[in-house]
Amino acid sequence: MRSVDLAVYADSLAAEAAALAARVERARRRLREAALEHEARLALSPDTVARLQALGLLGAPGGAAELVEIASAQADLAAVEKLQAWVEARLYEARDASGAPAVLSPVSSAAR
Repeated sequence: MRSVDLAVYADSLAAEAAALAARVERARRRLREAALEHEARLALSPDTVARLQALGLLGAPGGAAELVEIASAQADLAAVEKLQAWVEARLYEARDASGAPAVLSPVSSAAR
């Protein structure tokens, strides 16, 4: 029964790690978009920039929030991956003790 509980927990952690990785990628995309928008602001007239902002096509200047989010999400992901590796090791031990073949999920075994 312990190996089943560990396997379910490992799957849950894999899903959490995937969600955090997606969060990092979304923040990186927003950061790249902010850099492009910054270039556009420098190249376009103030009137055009104002109109584009009013249309919602240019966001407010920034990028610092994305950097903070990326750092935070990466730290969160690293912590989840450490827990995931620990759970996978316990799962391996439980399966090894029972004589069952140890099969690790590709996502979670990559966290090692």
